[in-house]
Amino acid sequence: MSAKRFILNETSYHGSGAIAAIVDEAKSRGFRKALIVTCADLVQFGVVGKVTALLDAAALPYEIYDKVLPNPTVAIVQGGVEAFKAAGADYMIAIGGGSPQDTAKGIGIIINNPEFADVVSLEGLSPTKNKSVPVIAVATTAGTAAETTINYVVTDEAKRRKFVCVDPHDIPVVAVVDPDMMSSMPRGLTAATGMDALTHAIEGYTTLAAWELADTLNLKAVEIIARSLRKAVENDPEGRADMALGQYMTGMAFSNVGLGVVHGMAHPLSAFYGTPHGVANAVLLPYVMEYNADYTGDKFREIARVMGVPGVDAMSPAEFRKAAIDAVVQLSKDVKIPQTLREIGVLESDLEALTDAAMADVCTGGNPRPCKREEILAVYQKAFG
Repeated sequence: MSAKRFILNETSYHGSGAIAAIVDEAKSRGFRKALIVTCADLVQFGVVGKVTALLDAAALPYEIYDKVLPNPTVAIVQGGVEAFKAAGADYMIAIGGGSPQDTAKGIGIIINNPEFADVVSLEGLSPTKNKSVPVIAVATTAGTAAETTINYVVTDEAKRRKFVCVDPHDIPVVAVVDPDMMSSMPRGLTAATGMDALTHAIEGYTTLAAWELADTLNLKAVEIIARSLRKAVENDPEGRADMALGQYMTGMAFSNVGLGVVHGMAHPLSAFYGTPHGVANAVLLPYVMEYNADYTGDKFREIARVMGVPGVDAMSPAEFRKAAIDAVVQLSKDVKIPQTLREIGVLESDLEALTDAAMADVCTGGNPRPCKREEILAVYQKAFG
């Protein structure tokens, strides 16, 4: 049996007030000047200010690159590379959800591997030689877990596609998972990013490369998310804290074992329509679970169990698989996630092109059921409604 690799942050901080550790980390590592990578909204609403206030008090210099948009593009990453150089920075603090985190990873990799300045050549298993510029990653959403993964996603606007980069050199050196930084998330974003985390956990638990260490983290993450997402959407502090932990746990796991065709099908939705990634995953998850059900052994029984379904040990495989899917659908409905692609603006005329893009996505290869084009098209058609 070949060796199994598990890559994690050097250090992570968790809990209310964890952002205070940023100052000590920057000082102890001898960092001189930060480029803060974020989006304009997080600056406007004072979220970034929670971190810059700490840096100001400690006399730690920084500049801010706040040009990140949802589903960051090649041009946004390249703009960040230029901002990093112009600032004379030697490390980054990425503040935000998946988009700022992914942008910072791309910037950091290109600074230390300038032969990949076109960004698109980083697609897939990125053949870089040098570690990224150091990144302190501060999560503001409980969903993507980009602060602890070796993956990042960039949109190629010219070709209307998203591509995934997988690179052990890009993982942030420090992750800060502070639920206080997530308290300003609106209900819809909390729901979508939470369902994104659930998708990570279920796909990571059932992907072809799954094994016991990752399974332990992913299954516990399903349990935490199932019990806490409804409360987090209501801005309950305990629910927020639980979701922050649950999404990080599955991030630790899926980063090392991969995902499946939910993500393979979701990425094109963001590239075609700008659909928020969490919404795309949330809509597709039950339909893909149904598609994969017969290829998942007893794992759907354990998913149903930790999601609170009673009596699973007395159920047949068909029954516990349906119970797991039903539990996911109910959670999705409870947090007001749309149930069909039609509801989120997908065009039926695009389903063929979406299928082609999904079949080419790097995540699709990890799916437990081998994916055939006509079958994935049928899943899209069923999800369309």
